[in-house]
Amino acid sequence: MNKLKYKDFGVDIDEGNNFVQDLKPIVKETFNSMVLGGLGGFSGCFRMPNNYKNPILCAATDGVGSKLSLAIEYDGLEEIGIDLVAMCVNDLICDFAKPMFFLDYYATHKLINAEAIKVIKGIANGCRQAQCALIGGETAEMPSVYAKGDFDLAGFAIGIAEEEDIKKRLDIKDGDIILGLPSSGFHSNGFSLIRGIITSKKIDILRDLHGQRIIDLILKPTKIYVDDFLKCKDKIKALAHITGGGIKENFIRILPDNMQAIIDEKSIQIPEIFKLFLPHIDKEEAWRVFNMGIGMAIVVSGEHAQSIMQDIQAYIIGHIETGDKRVILK
Repeated sequence: MNKLKYKDFGVDIDEGNNFVQDLKPIVKETFNSMVLGGLGGFSGCFRMPNNYKNPILCAATDGVGSKLSLAIEYDGLEEIGIDLVAMCVNDLICDFAKPMFFLDYYATHKLINAEAIKVIKGIANGCRQAQCALIGGETAEMPSVYAKGDFDLAGFAIGIAEEEDIKKRLDIKDGDIILGLPSSGFHSNGFSLIRGIITSKKIDILRDLHGQRIIDLILKPTKIYVDDFLKCKDKIKALAHITGGGIKENFIRILPDNMQAIIDEKSIQIPEIFKLFLPHIDKEEAWRVFNMGIGMAIVVSGEHAQSIMQDIQAYIIGHIETGDKRVILK
């Protein structure tokens, strides 16, 4: 009688082991002195920093949504890992947490070493940009769950903050300035709508737009704002990561109950790639789904606005007024 093997049903343990060996030098490039051990243990281990008065651990998890489908179809695998890291660490800094380490989950129909390495290289690149260590992950072959050629990603990030910093947003006052930090494009939100427009309106995404292919502009990785945050941390009162829901639904999350945000819609510099899609949807839908060119919005006092704009790429997009808790686009 023939004995059955795991490999008969699409799971190759040897290929998985080879993959881990290939990963080790890539992952090691993200390590710092706080990492204990190496890749291949049962968990990733990280020393707690000791220069905090009242340390708070903050955690974030996310994926890259249906942007992944376009990345698979148009060979954008080398940068999709940056998106994965960005979506997590950009949330962490909104609670004034410096990212410490990151873990990933890669689930696929069948592990193809060369393709998976491209993705992990992107994750490692994102971790270096975010100044955090990639200390572990999980790879799963599940041919009964995923179609041939498909895979999915999830990321998990842990950061550390001072407890008093988390409360800074309570000090938002009438007259404070709202600065917008430009996005690198669509980032990782709204891609079901983007893909729907491409299909229904028959947009040729392989043609050039100002010297770059449209698909490359669409797949441009989410900007990581950790470096900007660390440069200006002591001058910032609050940060809002502008993802799904747009400026209105994300910025309101950082407002005290008695403050409202007035956003000058005309001040916002909308990237050209957005303008290719905007004619096909209502204005209200666009501002709710897309970041519209603002990847992160921060609140600062008037005295710090100019110095911050000299230190990082940012510009004034609005201000704070006393009133009911809401975000108004004018």
